[in-house]
Amino acid sequence: MRYVMKGGNPLVGEVVIGGAKNAALGILAAAIMTDETVTVENLPDVRDINVLLEAIQEVGAVVERVNKHTVKINARSIGSVTVNNEYIKRIRASYYLLGALLGKYRRASVALPGGCNIGSRPIDQHLKGFRALGATTVVEYGMVNAEASRLTGGHVYLDVVSVGATINIMLAASLAEGSTIIENAAKEPHVVDVANMLNSMGANIKGAGTDVIRIAGVPKLHGTEYSIIPDQIEAGTYMVAAAITKGDVTVRNVIPKHLEAITSKLMEMGCEVSEFDDAIRVVAKTRMNHTKVKTLPYPGFPTDMQPQISVALALATGTSIVTESIFENRFKYMDELARMGANVKVEGNIAVIDGVTRFTGAEVCAPDLRAGAALVLAGLAADGCSVVEDVEYIMRGYERFVEKLQELGAEIRLAETDKDVQKFRLSMIS
Repeated sequence: MRYVMKGGNPLVGEVVIGGAKNAALGILAAAIMTDETVTVENLPDVRDINVLLEAIQEVGAVVERVNKHTVKINARSIGSVTVNNEYIKRIRASYYLLGALLGKYRRASVALPGGCNIGSRPIDQHLKGFRALGATTVVEYGMVNAEASRLTGGHVYLDVVSVGATINIMLAASLAEGSTIIENAAKEPHVVDVANMLNSMGANIKGAGTDVIRIAGVPKLHGTEYSIIPDQIEAGTYMVAAAITKGDVTVRNVIPKHLEAITSKLMEMGCEVSEFDDAIRVVAKTRMNHTKVKTLPYPGFPTDMQPQISVALALATGTSIVTESIFENRFKYMDELARMGANVKVEGNIAVIDGVTRFTGAEVCAPDLRAGAALVLAGLAADGCSVVEDVEYIMRGYERFVEKLQELGAEIRLAETDKDVQKFRLSMIS
């Protein structure tokens, strides 16, 4: 599957942002930790979410899709603590089922996770956390097994700030006996969202959003109705899309505070940014200025926005430096961007970007989810037609990506065959 597009149109209009994928994955795992019904709203309709719901169904929970963005889950009938379907290995967040099942049933066995190939993402911090709660952990035959006769509160210091480990330990510790302290915890908005969801189910979690989280274990959790926060990365992608295409885009249904790192970089680069209660407008009238970007854990600049901002900087004046301090494989897309005329040099975790005045259309491959989206934005700014291959990655995390871009004026289509690509090219000439 590929996207084919013709660049040159400024993106103009409004786009409504969906629920946060990374929060939703933790929240769906939390939903199976009670025997009562849990209703989750503002769920993004993307592949990773649908795969996780399938896995939850396979272990015996009842999953009812009320509509595209609402699901009811009742986990009373779970009959297995082994999660090993072929799809679950493809998504990174399968590991949240470990924390959820371990908390509720004191044992869990989950296939080792996959996801985007953006560098090593070991789960050693997760396992360290489970061991601090009294569980034994073994990795064998491609499965992670965790088991505890009693789960008791413990003190966990994370050696590296890890969103996944913070959420996973929080899930398990919610139903442990006694108190747990997580130090050097991740502060991302989706960590706070999962904590709020667990608290609405009767958990006792304090300090989410700071680097010390305190959890007093409770004997059981109850049902709830919960609505997921908006997706900061989807919002950031459309904000940067306005900058790249010299457009005027208002992103709606956002929490502006979550987007401050992105907003301040765009302003530094010369964009006009206006904030409202639940919306942000980005206007780019002239060529952008160069700047420095370093990815850091929240509230720093998000690693998931690094490819998009790098594409913008590749069209800015002067030389920009981008430092990737979270994942070591995050610059793989730079070779693809160079095919469109970008002038980039990568040394280790640093990219030196000399801005060019324009990109030209090319055929490129999406190496992962966020880089794939960034290459689409590059194609929308390029002269002529571009094709982005392997768009399955992009579908994992962006809902209605093509449709939302079309609504902003982009000329882009999903093409399944070479014939579809040819048809699109001809239609652009005529």
